[in-house]
Amino acid sequence: MTKYVYVITGGLGGMGKATAEIVGKKGTVLLADISEERLIQTKEELNAKGITEVYYQTVDITSKENVAALAKRASELGTLKGLVHTAGLSPTMADSKRITAVNLVGTGIVLEAFLPLATEGTAVVCISSMSGYMAPRQGPYVEVLKQPLAENVVETMEQFAQGNSGAAYTLSKLGVQLIVEDQAWVWGERGARITSLSPGTINTAMGRQEADKQKEMKLMLDITPLRREGEASEIATAIAFLLSDDASYITGIDLRVDGGTVANIEKAKIGVEN
Repeated sequence: MTKYVYVITGGLGGMGKATAEIVGKKGTVLLADISEERLIQTKEELNAKGITEVYYQTVDITSKENVAALAKRASELGTLKGLVHTAGLSPTMADSKRITAVNLVGTGIVLEAFLPLATEGTAVVCISSMSGYMAPRQGPYVEVLKQPLAENVVETMEQFAQGNSGAAYTLSKLGVQLIVEDQAWVWGERGARITSLSPGTINTAMGRQEADKQKEMKLMLDITPLRREGEASEIATAIAFLLSDDASYITGIDLRVDGGTVANIEKAKIGVEN
């Protein structure tokens, strides 16, 4: 019997942990994050909920060596069924260059390392953000974003971010969406699927940190048709669907799970102007 493995980067976050609770019922979970102490704690929390096949590894996703070691560990545990790449930094967590390095380059490093493990039925979900919809999809940065492992990509993107962490975040999350579209073919050649998912305002520790420090977050909530924050569990169920065989013909797309925020932005702008 095939032993399936689900790898979750950023496994300590609210979305990563909630996803592990679901996929852990279907196979082995390999959590990756930077804090060993918190990884152990998360493993214990999952064990207490009956998710017993849980492994962990400390990883800096900007390190090719670290990520290669994670991929090797995953291959030793079984067949890669799902890769959930949630690891990333939000605008208040780092400067613009570090955000680009983690969110954009890190995504490229993870996908490059795990592609050789992909097989018929493997599915990848990369976490983007509704912020990715705030940057125009035309511009000199688009081709740069599609090549996250190109030389000097952080410096090149800094020309557009100009030291602004928010701009770097928005562009990096657009980059995640563009990378997924661009790589649908190479993953498809292995019988695998790749998608991205863009959460809106979510009630997680990271989400609360951003809301406390950025007034724009409250404005986003005010124009959200569902008039509330999303929960980590609502992101996790969407991720689980994209990973599942029920989504077997879905690849190369971004799924917005934002309560309708992006859909209502233009209308809200018109309302403000009037």
